[in-house]
Amino acid sequence: MKIRAEQLQEHLQKQLLPAYIITGDEPLLAQEAADAIRTKARKEGFLERDMFHAEGNFDWNQIINESNALSLFSDKKILEIRITSGKPGDKGSAAICELCSNPNPDNLLLVIVPKLDSGTQNSKWVKALDALGGNIQVWPVDVKQMPRWIQQRLRAAHINANQEAVQILADRVEGNLLAAVQEIEKLKLLAPDGTVDGNTMSSVVADSARYNVFEFVDKILIGDAQSAARSLRGLQNEGTEIIPLLWAVTRELRILVKASELVASGEHSDRALKSSGVWEKRIPLFRSALQRLRPAHLRMLLRQAGAIDRGIKGMRKADVWDEMATLVLSFAGSQTLQPSNIKVLLDN
Repeated sequence: MKIRAEQLQEHLQKQLLPAYIITGDEPLLAQEAADAIRTKARKEGFLERDMFHAEGNFDWNQIINESNALSLFSDKKILEIRITSGKPGDKGSAAICELCSNPNPDNLLLVIVPKLDSGTQNSKWVKALDALGGNIQVWPVDVKQMPRWIQQRLRAAHINANQEAVQILADRVEGNLLAAVQEIEKLKLLAPDGTVDGNTMSSVVADSARYNVFEFVDKILIGDAQSAARSLRGLQNEGTEIIPLLWAVTRELRILVKASELVASGEHSDRALKSSGVWEKRIPLFRSALQRLRPAHLRMLLRQAGAIDRGIKGMRKADVWDEMATLVLSFAGSQTLQPSNIKVLLDN
């Protein structure tokens, strides 16, 4: 069953299906869709959650065995599978098909993947999930629709902003939904009366911090490894949480992976970037990264980002800030990725 992201809440008010697949490269909307499903599931008694990151030589028998195991803490549980590559392989496909053909009523299956190509959308495992449950595709917000999306979020936050203020924020975040939400959170604190005009918005989004996420990402894209490393250290020292930084970097990586695949198929780089959701004035930045990084390197970086995400969630032991520094340096094109060299860059 296909379910539009904006209709998910209405759907969940009526029913909870045995399985869901969330696809798309917009991390904020994918996260919100997953949160909505988990919240509904908890209300229905699915109190336990087992998460699996299906990458590399992942043993799919783990999920099959877990689906048949009795829960220690509750009668029902969520089996959450994250497939960073979007391709589970033959064994993964067979395992998902098995889970869908013999669903355990005490389990809810939640599969989260990036945007899938048309071939994968028609694969057996996706069709099996479609037949059993819901398929939720999240799409980046179009440039023309960004002001409307921001206005809806502002209203939900009980903030009354005029058209000028909305456009200022839209221009500032350049399609980054997570950044827009963060700015709206700032507005809730800095505009307690709930009224925002152009001047107020300009003062709020003009980041007074020495380092900001927008400039940080731009430095990575243009290949300025040393400046990017300094910005990362500055953001850390200013108390910025690592999650929005990782999301920002991961978002750009996914765009570049998609664009690199289009270029490999013969499409011009600028057209590939535009069709991958890059705003017109940011194309030169992404073009620089696309020329510098090979597709295999980009995919490796995306896997690194996934490992950091697992470290943040406590699923593996890691110094996530050090690993983030390594990721940033590699993304920016640095060939010197030894820890000692990273420390030199950060301390300079």
